[in-house]
Amino acid sequence: MDRSEAISGRMSYDLDIPVFGAGASREVGSDVDRRPANSLIKRICDLAIAVPALVLLSPVLALIAVWIWCSDGGAPVFVQSRLGHTGKAFRFYKFRSMRIDAEARLQQLLAEDATAAREWAETRKLRDDPRITMFGEFIRTWSIDELPQLINVIRGDMSIVGPRPIVHAPGTDLDDTALYGRDIAYYKMARPGLTGLWQVSGRADTDFSDRVALDIEYIRRWSAGLDIRIAMKTIPAVLFRRGAH
Repeated sequence: MDRSEAISGRMSYDLDIPVFGAGASREVGSDVDRRPANSLIKRICDLAIAVPALVLLSPVLALIAVWIWCSDGGAPVFVQSRLGHTGKAFRFYKFRSMRIDAEARLQQLLAEDATAAREWAETRKLRDDPRITMFGEFIRTWSIDELPQLINVIRGDMSIVGPRPIVHAPGTDLDDTALYGRDIAYYKMARPGLTGLWQVSGRADTDFSDRVALDIEYIRRWSAGLDIRIAMKTIPAVLFRRGAH
């Protein structure tokens, strides 16, 4: 069984939607053009969810920010350039879950630990990540670190449901856009999301190539119904911490 067949079997079971089968094409085509991910109905739904959620959660977000700042004196919110709709970069917000010297720790680990380097190359994640703080582990496990992205949704940078936001830092080692090859064209067709197809399909337990395939499948087959099903699947995925690391 090849990767596309494995994905097809898993996702048709999880969401009852057709996905890539063996030999399915991943050419950039007209599927997306006929059903653009930035349609008016999607934008209205994003605002209807994000605005009240941000208002209701603002006291909790303030407490989390204070806790992070008190822990090490660093900025509570992590800001990074990510690739957005039409290829335009935007400022992506997230509660900081890593140590202040996170990048140096990562480079040292990858240089000294071949197993970790291989895991990073395959998934762009680490199961035992030395960069993450104790409180950071907690907020990542429960996806609390993602809540500042409600601001991104309100600003129009992101949607509630969409493909993963790609790190966009041209000319630096942090830039991930080159990893996607021709598939990067798909990511420019849609706003990235707080949650998405790969997040409800194992989260960190899926490897990099499977996550890309699932993101592309979402972009190609977007519908309001698909967004609703993914949003509904996100709740148990977070509560039961499936693939959370």
